[in-house]
Amino acid sequence: MNIGVVKEIKNNENRVGMTPDGVSQLVKRGHHVFIEMGAGLGSGIQDEEYLEVGAHLVKTAAEAWSKDLVVKVKEPLAPEFKYFRPGLILFTFLHLAAEEALTQALLKNQVTGIAYETVELDKELPLLRPMSEVAGRRSVIVGATYLEKHRGGRGILLSGVPGVAPGNVVIIGGGVSGISAARMAIGLGAKVTLLEINEHRLRILEGLFGTQITLLKSNPLNVAKSVKDADLLISTVLIPGAKAIKIVSEEMVKSMPKGSVIVDVSVDQGGSVETIDRITTHDDPVYEKHGVLHYSVANMPGATPRTSTYALTNATTEYIQTLAEHPLKAAFERYPELLLGLNTYQGHVTYKAVAEAFNMPYMEPYSLL
Repeated sequence: MNIGVVKEIKNNENRVGMTPDGVSQLVKRGHHVFIEMGAGLGSGIQDEEYLEVGAHLVKTAAEAWSKDLVVKVKEPLAPEFKYFRPGLILFTFLHLAAEEALTQALLKNQVTGIAYETVELDKELPLLRPMSEVAGRRSVIVGATYLEKHRGGRGILLSGVPGVAPGNVVIIGGGVSGISAARMAIGLGAKVTLLEINEHRLRILEGLFGTQITLLKSNPLNVAKSVKDADLLISTVLIPGAKAIKIVSEEMVKSMPKGSVIVDVSVDQGGSVETIDRITTHDDPVYEKHGVLHYSVANMPGATPRTSTYALTNATTEYIQTLAEHPLKAAFERYPELLLGLNTYQGHVTYKAVAEAFNMPYMEPYSLL
């Protein structure tokens, strides 16, 4: 199969869809991989590294997009919609429940859209996991940075020092991002409170962290009490493939100390904090509302592209190989979790949460194959 890897155009998105290692595996199996020139530079991967493993370099995005299977990192932006066409298989993060224009463009052009974030295996999201780990760790680093006084924060050092209390980090959600954030915050010496709605999950978290953190059942009263005392609030609430639900109300944000910081890790799915009403960029990542700094960058792992690219492609390469070597139905039979990743097919929405987000008809995917 001919596989295209395009250069990302989202603001400060320096990740790339495949590493030379992944390309090498595909080339050895007889596939042709076409890399848009400069696609890997942001991740520290030179064009020559791709050439050395047998890739072809193409000068334009149009050439990379023209291939049978296109591999990306982030959801296509409006300038890329012109490359959509029937028969194209697009494998990338899509986050369609928060992207109606993109959803409509995929449907209109009958693109087969397979979303990394809805590939699900044993109730886990294997392609979202590595990026959630990066985003969770970065959320604490980002929060610690913006707590600095000259950046508009409270002037708090999360670790504290002998004789001075540490900063108070509140994390909502005990999934992959929440666990990663908690580990980073504990490592910095912060006081950590984590809220989780699932009681079975709470017991798992207790086994992981013991008495290192305070664990609370996530309900409106506990959330309100915890948020009120937070120096750094990190929300990691995620419903696979669906728009995030609002957990933190505007009134809760108003109760926070002036100069505190909110980081919403799931803002690319709509965000779970009521006062996060816009997506920001790495160029201009924060805004202030009610005296609280809000960080709502939708591609957090893009700031550490070298780590993020290699972590992501470690997880995606085997699936790319399967899509390249089998008809769709056979690929889905081989890896049923890939079928759960199918969001659009032949002009139909094939992921229920996306259909519900926009009140569109839903088609059971296997009935179309």
